[in-house]
Amino acid sequence: MRNRRLVVSVAAIAAGVGLIPGVAQADPAKPDARGASTPDLDLGLGKAAESKIKGHTFTSPAERTVRKALPSAKTGASGAPSAQSAADNPNLAVELNGYGMTAHSIELQSILTSANTSLEVSIAWGDGKTDVVSAYGSQTVTNSHTYAEVGAYTVKVTVKDVTNGVSAVNELAIVTPGSDFTPYTPTRLLDTRFGTGVTQGKVGPGASTRVKVGGNGKIPAGVTAVVLNVTVTNTTDSGFITAFPEGSERPTTSNVNHKAGQTVPNLVIVPVGKNGYVELSNRGWQSVDLIADVTGYFTHTASSGYTPVDPTRFVDTREGLGTAKRKLGGQSTFATQISGLRGVPQGITAVALNVTVTNPQGAGHLTVYPTSGSIPTTSNLNFNAGQTIANSVIVPVSADGKISVFNGAWSPTDVVVDVVGYYSKDSQSAFLPLTPERVFDTREPSDPVYGPLWGDSYIYLPISHSNRSITGWVFNSTVTNTNGSGYLTVTPDPNSRDDYINGSEIWPTPPNSSNLNWTKGDTVPNLVQASTGNNGIIDFWNRGWDDIDLVVDLFGLYQKG
Repeated sequence: MRNRRLVVSVAAIAAGVGLIPGVAQADPAKPDARGASTPDLDLGLGKAAESKIKGHTFTSPAERTVRKALPSAKTGASGAPSAQSAADNPNLAVELNGYGMTAHSIELQSILTSANTSLEVSIAWGDGKTDVVSAYGSQTVTNSHTYAEVGAYTVKVTVKDVTNGVSAVNELAIVTPGSDFTPYTPTRLLDTRFGTGVTQGKVGPGASTRVKVGGNGKIPAGVTAVVLNVTVTNTTDSGFITAFPEGSERPTTSNVNHKAGQTVPNLVIVPVGKNGYVELSNRGWQSVDLIADVTGYFTHTASSGYTPVDPTRFVDTREGLGTAKRKLGGQSTFATQISGLRGVPQGITAVALNVTVTNPQGAGHLTVYPTSGSIPTTSNLNFNAGQTIANSVIVPVSADGKISVFNGAWSPTDVVVDVVGYYSKDSQSAFLPLTPERVFDTREPSDPVYGPLWGDSYIYLPISHSNRSITGWVFNSTVTNTNGSGYLTVTPDPNSRDDYINGSEIWPTPPNSSNLNWTKGDTVPNLVQASTGNNGIIDFWNRGWDDIDLVVDLFGLYQKG
């Protein structure tokens, strides 16, 4: 539902030609906000007992049951069942079925076959914890368990029939659905211009190229997802690129949008196919060159979890924040401290950023890397003179908690860095990739938020208000049909769902950060890792003066339970 109410904005669009927020902001206007529909995800977000995560089902049939005699008056010692116990409960067995329910948890169904007698069912979860329940005769016993760490476990179920002195044991190998992150030195895996990782040559219209991920270099086989910076270049027409796991159906969502003559980068977090490949599909009408750089990957092995934070500015060369108060010179580098500042702890392994170039005096690229390493041959942002452009970056940090930023242009530019989260051994949230899904599109008449997003207004998305174990979401946000310059800010909402239902919500104050930037006529995508905050509602702010259309696609989540 949408209320049209004319308001006069008093929000100050900050320095950088109205594209990048500066340090000071005035209070925003207060029109009526629009609420998007909660995505219908088959994840057990609201009904965990009725929903199981696709692809995470495990079975051990009853035929694998091992029967043993218990020490009793009938046998006198443990060993093979006695003739009497076999006769009294001859078919005692247990079938095991496991289902992934959340990033860290599974549901276990123990299907008991037994004579009508009292039973004791002991479930050893494989992490040192055990549950014991009572049962009677043939029945299904359902239990759930949450693991502190992601990984592979062996669940052992022991059914004891004390009356007849016999037990039945079955085991089930399971893997938690969630994955932990391992940072990787920024490395180029694919470049169609030079034949890196693929036969040299452009990717034709409607065609795909494959990126070898699992088993490539020091990346292990069996990775579940990968962090890639995908760049499209040498474009001669408008189009978009879609990334998806090899061997799966191509989704209808987009990751990188471009126009003729543009070079556009965008970060993607994409599942990896069973054979270790990711597909990059050219959805345009003309051939393009594609580049893919890796900065990390996810596996079912405990490594680094994720902690989202409210977007926080760490570097602004215009203000002297985090580095010297001057443009970053051409072919120059600055280092900046991340860990130990503004709520980010010591000992992190990687950091999630939104990095923006503004006021560049020439064309070039920007590279972000751990300070302890040499400058890699990869890039994170590509820009032209006078352009303001942002991109998400996930990058390892050095042992002292620093990152470095290299300006690959020959001319100076201003740089802004916002932190949106970090990875560490102590962080508890694991990544769970989802089938890509369009969350809302303001261009679609059937969408509840249909109609341009006004300047200095926001759309709120109640996405995990009923499940607080979800700490963050991975979106791709695309701004199009822009009528002027501006920037998008994605941030947790301080209001609850009930506040909006009851009409008691307050007008939020967006943070001093940006997720993507545009000028009139642009179509700009960017990956967004958004914190759910305290209420599971996420706001998408148009921080420009003019109306825009906004498209949001969902690709995954982070969950601590």
